[in-house]
Amino acid sequence: MSVSETHPAPAVALLARPGAARERLREALSHADVQLVLEDDPNGLEPQVLQAADPQFVVIALEAAIEDALERLDAALSAPGLTLVFDEAELAARRDGWEAQRWGRHLAAKLHGHQQVLPPGAEEEPSLQLEPGHPAPAPAPQEEALQPHLAQALSWADDVPADGLYSPPAHLHEPIALEQALAALQPDVPEPRDPPSPPQAPAEPAAPAAPPISFDHTAWSLVEESIEAPAPAEVAAPAAAPQPSFDTDHLTLVDLDAAAPAGARAASVLVLAGIGGPDALRRLLGALPASLSVPVLVHMRLDGGRYGNLVKQMSRVSPLPVQLAEAGQRAAPGEVHVLADDIGVRAASDGLHFQSDATGISLAALPAAHTALVLLSGADLAHVGPALDLAAAGAWVAGQVGEGCYDPAAATAVVAAGMVAGEPQELAQAIAARWGEQDDNGEAP
Repeated sequence: MSVSETHPAPAVALLARPGAARERLREALSHADVQLVLEDDPNGLEPQVLQAADPQFVVIALEAAIEDALERLDAALSAPGLTLVFDEAELAARRDGWEAQRWGRHLAAKLHGHQQVLPPGAEEEPSLQLEPGHPAPAPAPQEEALQPHLAQALSWADDVPADGLYSPPAHLHEPIALEQALAALQPDVPEPRDPPSPPQAPAEPAAPAAPPISFDHTAWSLVEESIEAPAPAEVAAPAAAPQPSFDTDHLTLVDLDAAAPAGARAASVLVLAGIGGPDALRRLLGALPASLSVPVLVHMRLDGGRYGNLVKQMSRVSPLPVQLAEAGQRAAPGEVHVLADDIGVRAASDGLHFQSDATGISLAALPAAHTALVLLSGADLAHVGPALDLAAAGAWVAGQVGEGCYDPAAATAVVAAGMVAGEPQELAQAIAARWGEQDDNGEAP
């Protein structure tokens, strides 16, 4: 977002409860060269106060205690031209040292709209960059400086005596080539004489030429015939075989979709996340195409189970519709379904159906050959084993790596087992390449 004319620096509002997270965010903003126009607890903040501050960015420390307040401020936070930057309060509170400085640089880059995230002193110096090419030639001598020496040498040229005092000895001569010297050292070997030719035997009379052999290929046969059996004069023509007839009156068309095994059309993308997952989930969903041909299921551990707020947050960045999954509902292709802790799935011939399940989502209930599983930051370690079993059965499994993966235990475990690794945007591109568009049957290509 471009900086407005009234503010020389981006105007930022900080919404966080008093505590360590708020202090860490305030310190990061103080080094980001921004205008802090508002700092307040969202639980006691009125929408009019936020609108009157006229911020360009709102930095929010997310936690379960402010979810009701965010819902109350939803109209003010949805104002056009306002950019929301979310951070988890638990992560912000424990950030320190180098990690806090790195996150502050990324925050400043986002607020100012640039990509410079290197620490001070690590910037590239264009003047120090070497360019390919030949080395520079030595400087040419100046003619004015050489002219006196040339004139002096010319004046002394007639006074130099000729070298007539030395004459080489008679036995010395000019050097010869190496080939000539080696040839001179070789002994003279007489050439061998040709051996006498043996006497020639008298020529035998030539045998008469054999008459040319002619073959009648028309009588050839690949069948070994009996000697006693006389060859038949003529071969009887085989009787014409009767043409088969087919009765198609009793044939019927089979419903291929009904005959398909359960789960054959139940393709889906399941995303598992936890602490540090909201930001990664926003990056993943924001990079998915609107033409995705399969449903996206999201299961994220949240304190308090406020999944309705998660739906609202993801709806702001996702090109796909985002809704809360309900028991008895069918997972619709091209939509994002947020699963609560008590919602499971079952595979049917027409797709995936949500059902009430106290144990939550079960990876074993998904059809492996038609499933993509993504483990983001904070995914439960208990899902690693079932995820690898699903991969062994043919599923596409991937784990998040890189910056922003604050709880990488589960994602790193599947990556170490040989699964796909990448940033959330890269994983979204891989999913789009596999299930980006629908084919004629409504299935993934």
